[in-house]
Amino acid sequence: SYYDIISAAERATTGQILDTNPNIKLLTHSLWALHSLSGNNIPSETLTMPTVSVERAALFAHIGRTFTDEEFDELCFEFGVELDEITSEREEATKSSTVKLNKQQIAALSEEVIYKIDVPANRYDLLCIEGISRSLRVFLGEMDAPTYEILKATDEKSSTMTVIQSSTATIRPFVVCAILRDVTFDTARYKSFIELQDQLHRNLCRQRTLVAIGTHDLDSVKGPFVYDARAPKDIKFVPLTHTDEEREFNGASLMEHYETDASCKHLKPYVPIIKDSPLYPVVLDSEETILSLPPIINGSKSRITLNTKSVFIECTATDLTKANIVLDTVVAMFSEYAATPFSVEPVTVSYVNDANKVVKSYVTPQMYTRKETASVKFVNSLIGIDVDPEPMAQLCNKIQLGPARILPEAGEDGPILEVTVPPTRSDILHAVDIAEDIGISYGYNNIVKTVPQTCTVGGEQPLNQLGDLLREEIGRAGYVEVLTHGLCSINDNFTALGRPITEAVSLSNPANVEYQVVRTTLLPGLLKTLQHNKSMSFTGGFKLFEISDVVLPDKEHVVTETVVGAKNARRVCATYAGPTSGFEIIHGLVDRIMTLCEVAPEEEYVSSSGNKTNKLVHCKEGWFYTIRELKQGASDYAGTYFPGRAAEILLTSPNGGERVVIGTFGILHPEVLANFDINYPTSAVELDLEALL
Repeated sequence: SYYDIISAAERATTGQILDTNPNIKLLTHSLWALHSLSGNNIPSETLTMPTVSVERAALFAHIGRTFTDEEFDELCFEFGVELDEITSEREEATKSSTVKLNKQQIAALSEEVIYKIDVPANRYDLLCIEGISRSLRVFLGEMDAPTYEILKATDEKSSTMTVIQSSTATIRPFVVCAILRDVTFDTARYKSFIELQDQLHRNLCRQRTLVAIGTHDLDSVKGPFVYDARAPKDIKFVPLTHTDEEREFNGASLMEHYETDASCKHLKPYVPIIKDSPLYPVVLDSEETILSLPPIINGSKSRITLNTKSVFIECTATDLTKANIVLDTVVAMFSEYAATPFSVEPVTVSYVNDANKVVKSYVTPQMYTRKETASVKFVNSLIGIDVDPEPMAQLCNKIQLGPARILPEAGEDGPILEVTVPPTRSDILHAVDIAEDIGISYGYNNIVKTVPQTCTVGGEQPLNQLGDLLREEIGRAGYVEVLTHGLCSINDNFTALGRPITEAVSLSNPANVEYQVVRTTLLPGLLKTLQHNKSMSFTGGFKLFEISDVVLPDKEHVVTETVVGAKNARRVCATYAGPTSGFEIIHGLVDRIMTLCEVAPEEEYVSSSGNKTNKLVHCKEGWFYTIRELKQGASDYAGTYFPGRAAEILLTSPNGGERVVIGTFGILHPEVLANFDINYPTSAVELDLEALL
């Protein structure tokens, strides 16, 4: 988890940084490097808030009033967004370190003030000037939230999209469509229309991998439309990028052109999405005119101009839910420019099989409004306010969750607030989201600071505290701590360790063979670290350890009352590799861990070591441990170790009374070392920490 990584970062010290593969992160990295791991491979676009650039004069014109920069900054704060920067085109060019312009070019740039506004990553309705200005006007009480209307289709042919299911299912299986009639564009509106699509492509659409938006001049093409997937050589059209020269490409040559031509470098990142596919998706009209080659480029014939009146919108996708959100967002933002504001015409999407029989159909856009509820008591408690039910319902109007009402039947916690979620608010998923928006509407500056009624003192969980203390002591013994990946292959987790393949938590759709299951042992991570650090000196022995979680099947649900089917188990694992096997070194570590955990050795174990008496140390009453030989076939772990050179760790505690096996240690089998390409004899120990509490 993030907190485990931060805890690890706080423990880490700057020193020798070991060479590792991308799956293995060592805690000897510096603090800042470890913090960077907390992203856990999350796409970069999800880690930063989208920034929307709008001209100040245009924004104020949309809002219908003006503000000073300070007043607008405060308004943004109250609304829950951030005015990140106040700049202009000329100032941006002057400060840019990548784009160098001469004095004449800089002088030609506009000095119009531009606001750069950071908006929440899940507020797709704020990605354009129309959405921001509309939301602010509703927030200021200067307009009511709009109601969206789905009109009856005026032209049946234009309102039909047929999907060839057998071909499109292999590349981008879904499509949703809509029609905006009698739209009036000007230069600013057209620019905003394009910028909204770019913002959606960067964020929700995940660089067009999930959804790709295509917009077309409906009057320049003829319905009904077809969504198909065809061989690259069979696709011929003039792309939007080559409208002026009217240069025709087929699918294959267009991909090569976009990969190599510097003038089309903005499209190069999208080429790999479909380039290696045997079929490319295409949207066509009834005359076989190609409207678009998603997710790459639209066709020239259906391009939108300032004279366009009817807009046909199609979104092809690999995720139908996200496609509907994207389509609803585009329609909601720009339907205000239609002759009948906030209206849209639907399109019927029908999937046909090879026999041309309709197997599935739906109508888009959905433009759903839905009802969500939250307890008034819950909202007040979460925010720290005391608002009566009816005033709370009125607050919902400011944040476009109206009309809201108090349900006639109260719940267990008292009155229940019911809000109306518009199609633009896909971010409202839970009562917490409702409470957050009511807090914005109420005004965070209006919340009175109070002293909490309860007084608590935070502290570490006992298991985490034990782990932290052991890390320090094992580190002092000369071991280097590592942090390895929680996912691994079935081969690394079982077969390569000489263990039978048993039940484990597996991924239904792993990214590659290295991420098939959640590890059930820490040992593969340490062995792979040794494998990738052959350049290190093994003359004096190379010691590694890790204290982390493994995940085990839990059919009895002994950890939680919910049906989880798996549980975490905290383990400590250490290895020694060097000129000799180091069995005695790992054995010594086992004894040291037990001493630190105040567990006494049994008398028989002490006498077998050659010592007549045990050195007096403080131990917990009723806690004892011993070891016994791990015989071949006696355990699934036996195959990991060299025969006759392995032992089980047995614990007796007041919790159970009888001896239980809590871990194993020994010299690793030569075949195991060969499977991980390790050239030195190696000993290892792995034991369960939770049993020692």
